[in-house]
Amino acid sequence: MAMDIEYSTFFKNDLPAPIQRWSGFPKYNFIGGHNDAESIPVEDMIKSISEVLKREGRTLATYGLQHGPQGYKPLREFISKKVNKRSGLRVSSDDILITSGSGQALDLINAAFCNPGDTVIVEQFSYGSAINRLKRIGVRPVGIPLSDEGIRLELLVERLEDLQAKSIKPKFIYVIPTVQNPAGSIMPEKNRLKLLEISKKYQIPIVEDECYADLIWDSNRPPALAALDEGNRVIHCGSFSKTIAPALRIGYLIGDWNVLSQLLAIKSDGGTGALEQMMLAEYCKENFDKHLKSLCETLEKKLRVLTEAIEANFGTSAEFEVPEGGIFLWVTLPDSVDTMRLASIALSEGVAINPGPEWSTDTAPASSKLRLCFGHPDEKTIKVGVNKLAKICQREFGVPMRISNEKVR
Repeated sequence: MAMDIEYSTFFKNDLPAPIQRWSGFPKYNFIGGHNDAESIPVEDMIKSISEVLKREGRTLATYGLQHGPQGYKPLREFISKKVNKRSGLRVSSDDILITSGSGQALDLINAAFCNPGDTVIVEQFSYGSAINRLKRIGVRPVGIPLSDEGIRLELLVERLEDLQAKSIKPKFIYVIPTVQNPAGSIMPEKNRLKLLEISKKYQIPIVEDECYADLIWDSNRPPALAALDEGNRVIHCGSFSKTIAPALRIGYLIGDWNVLSQLLAIKSDGGTGALEQMMLAEYCKENFDKHLKSLCETLEKKLRVLTEAIEANFGTSAEFEVPEGGIFLWVTLPDSVDTMRLASIALSEGVAINPGPEWSTDTAPASSKLRLCFGHPDEKTIKVGVNKLAKICQREFGVPMRISNEKVR
C-alpha cells in the first residue's frame, strides 16, 4: 500500500509558518500595497506592448534581450531621466540594475552584505517585509524611533555609539525617507544631510528605499539621499509597483559599480521579466507624468475619504498624521486596543487590516497601531469598511465609546 510522504519531516527547522490557501480578497481590504484598479492604464499598456513586440520581439530569443544582465536598456534610460527629474539624482543607465520588484533588490543587498548574527539599523516602524527578510537570514534589525521628520537622528547616534562600544558595526542603515512606510513622513533636506554626515562619521552605508517617493501630492520634494551623497555611501532602491501596477514586479537599484557588480554576481535568475520591462519602457517614455498626476489625484481623494470616515467613526479615539503622499495611513488607537487581536477578529468578519506589530522592530510600541491601505478599495468600500471596523473595535475593546450613526451614501 502506497504511503504519502510526510514532507514536514524534510523541511528545514527555521522556516516561517506555512500560509493558508488563498480564498480571495476580503470584502473590506485595507492590507498590502495594492493600488487603484481603475487607474491601471490597460489600453495604453496593450498598445505599448504590441508596438514594442513588433519592433523588438525577436530579441526574446536571448536572455537579457541583448541588453545585458542589468536589464532592458530603454527602461534603465527612462529610470535615469525619471530620478534625475524627480529625485535630483545624476545617474546614467549604467548605474541602474533592474530587479524583480523591490523585494528582490532588498534580498540582493542582504545576501551581499549580511551574515547570520549581523546587525542592521532600521526605523522602528518600517516596511514589514524588510524587517522580516533580515530576521529570516538571522540578522538583528535594530529599530530607531521616528518623529514626524523621519528617523530620530539623535537616537540613531546614541545607538551607534552604544553598538560601537560593544564592537558591533552595523552592515547598513535602511531608511525610507520619502513617504515613509508606514508612517508617511517625509524627511527634510537638513535631516538628510545630517544622516549622510552620520554615515560618513561611522563609515556605515545607507540603503535608501524610495518605492513611494513618486506618489506625492506636491511634487516639490527634498532631493533623495543618493542625490545629496558625495561619497558613494547610498544604495538607492525604487519600484514601479506603486506607480504603475504591483503585479508587474519591476524594481531597480541605483549605486556605485563596485556594489552593482557584486549584486549582479548574486542575481542568478536569468533576468527580470522581459515583457514587463519592454512594456514599461515603451509606456513610460510618453505617459508616465500624465498617469502619475491622475493617480495622485485619485489617491489624495481616497485618503480624504478615509480620514473623514475615521474621524466620523472613531472620533478622538484614533490619532494619525495625514501623509503628503503614498497609499497608507498609520493609525494609533488607545493603549487598551490590541491590534493583533483586532486584526484577527476583523478578518473573520471581512475587514482586513495590518496590525502595527507586523511593521515594527519591537512589538510593544506598535501594539495599538494599525496600517490602512487606501489605494485599492473604492470610496464606498472605505466608508463602510471603516464603520464596520469601528463597530468591531467598540464591541471587543470598548473603543470608541460612540460611533457615527450617519448612513453611508
